Amino acid sequence: MKKIIALIILGMLGCTFVAAQTQNEAEKLAQEQLDAYNNRDIDSFLYPYSDSVKVYNILRNFSYQGKDRMREGYAGYFQSVDSLHCTLVNRMVVGNVVVDQEEVYIIREGES
Repeated sequence: MKKIIALIILGMLGCTFVAAQTQNEAEKLAQEQLDAYNNRDIDSFLYPYSDSVKVYNILRNFSYQGKDRMREGYAGYFQSVDSLHCTLVNRMVVGNVVVDQEEVYIIREGES
């Protein structure tokens, strides 16, 4: 009986360690994506995403799928604004999931 308990405890410690590495990597990728957004660097911005990324709106309605489609939308967006900056208000990281609360400031040509 003690051997089984020891294996379960070791297994739990192993999972915790792996989860911590995954959490750090997820947070690192989220920060790199945010930095790339602020620099309007489309390639770095898209790097963390899967080629088959699925994008949903805030109401959980499907918007589109694929990194190529995402590139089309964001590349045009990055080019169409004179001033763009995203400020991180709050970040919550649980395992490999990162949820950012952000404020985005945009000035388009002709606006003040």
